[in-house]
Amino acid sequence: MRILSSAQMSWVDQETTARYGLPGLLLMENAGSGVVREMERHFEGLKGLRVLVVCGKGNNGGDGLVVARHLHLGGVATEVVLMARPESLKGDAGTNLEVAQKMGVPIEWIVEEGNWSDRLQSRLAPARTDILVDALLGTGVRLPLTGFMMEVVRRLRRFPRVVAIDLPSGLDCDCLGAPAHEMVAPVSELTVTFTAPKPAHIFAPAARFSGEWVVVPIGSPPELVRESGSWLHHVTRAEAAATLQDFAREPEAHKGHFGHVLAVAGSTGKTGAAAMAAQAALACGAGLVTLAVPDPCQPVVAGQLLEVMTEPLAATPGGAFSTKAFDYSRVADLLQGKTVVALGPGLGRESETVHFVRRFLEECRLPVVLDADGINACKGALDLLGRKEEVLVLTPHPGEFARLLGISSRELLEDRIELARGFAMERGLYLVLKGHQTLLASPSGQVYLNSSGNPGMAKGGSGDVLTGIVSGLMAQWFSMPATRDRRGKHDLESVITLAVFVHGLAGDLALEIRGDQSVMASDLTGFAAEALRRTREGSP
Repeated sequence: MRILSSAQMSWVDQETTARYGLPGLLLMENAGSGVVREMERHFEGLKGLRVLVVCGKGNNGGDGLVVARHLHLGGVATEVVLMARPESLKGDAGTNLEVAQKMGVPIEWIVEEGNWSDRLQSRLAPARTDILVDALLGTGVRLPLTGFMMEVVRRLRRFPRVVAIDLPSGLDCDCLGAPAHEMVAPVSELTVTFTAPKPAHIFAPAARFSGEWVVVPIGSPPELVRESGSWLHHVTRAEAAATLQDFAREPEAHKGHFGHVLAVAGSTGKTGAAAMAAQAALACGAGLVTLAVPDPCQPVVAGQLLEVMTEPLAATPGGAFSTKAFDYSRVADLLQGKTVVALGPGLGRESETVHFVRRFLEECRLPVVLDADGINACKGALDLLGRKEEVLVLTPHPGEFARLLGISSRELLEDRIELARGFAMERGLYLVLKGHQTLLASPSGQVYLNSSGNPGMAKGGSGDVLTGIVSGLMAQWFSMPATRDRRGKHDLESVITLAVFVHGLAGDLALEIRGDQSVMASDLTGFAAEALRRTREGSP
């Protein structure tokens, strides 16, 4: 689901009328009636409730007038307070004001003159209203607010149950400007926006002002959204489910149809990271998984993993991977017959292991999912990450990515989307930047923000599980008969975003059982199967 800025949304609306002939009045009617439908759903009916619609003079106010008319005609006690002179409403908003007046909708107006403060005090009284519909400002507002309009917004904040049209009034649609403690807007229980979500619905701190938000189509063709110039996406469960349909298994399928993951991971004291990555690859459907570990670690992981094949490689005295593992074509032989390589969890940072990773990347001709210390090993050797022929997926947390770029974590987080996007495009790789709203930046310049996951997943090992899930789904996608001919870049974007979504959903399921303090990384693997099932079936 693409995220549109205020300018992009305005362009889509204009082109809908100019190119396809849908008049703005019809779009406004569709918007207002869509809000009423969502209110009926959210509140499980509106009969017996008192609704106050607060309108501005722009199109957002016009939408609110359509809402008021539909509620009034439906027998809902509805009143409108217009924060402008009636004659100041022009175009479609003015037309809807005239229609509402003729149909008997109770409307009064308040402007910045005379005893306006007293009138606001008496008219915007929460005790007289069950639901407030905020149709004051919309997406095109210029901030900061001052004077009369700021006072109106402050009074809207006092209402306990708010429905916002497009976004709560007082927010910048594009999430620019004031920090959280300076934002003044009502907190909406339900926000109804149109055609596509906006940055203010997705990004904190503005997103904290919307409880549930929904997108209502109003008639703009999907191709206009694609042509809008937006490269930012919000990954939904419906989109993840659509991708998962491609992974349906034929009755005659066998393990060879679902890929063979080679996980190169672990070191003495960090075998858990290796085991979780390998187990997660199996849990999400890989046909075969082989786990290569330093020689001293092999008995440990073999005893933990019944379904995973294990291979020992030459180790340093400290129990990490040694470059001697390349002797006698040992690594080259290990790569034969594999589909995808997961490299990095639990490797450690011994200098010889760093050289091992760099040589591995130079010689490997398979798709690689690079994580953790595999990424750290590339600091100062970014040429290794400019692969032209093979697929490379990086899965860093912010600290690892910041080290790779040579900047602080704070600098990274202040501009994480642009930095991730630029890096992925420049290097021709897929970058999964973990954290709140884990994102995928692709070589094509698209950025996908995940919608699942929770703070309980902020535990060591969660990233190792993600590496396994990404590797396991990629191995299937590269191997299954149904997907063998579908290896375009955009399809791979969908596969990786599916993996990130399933990982987050597994965390959400674990949260329901354990609570946000007690979720363990191993829980994510345990709940991966249920996460896949719920995604496939569209279960809540």
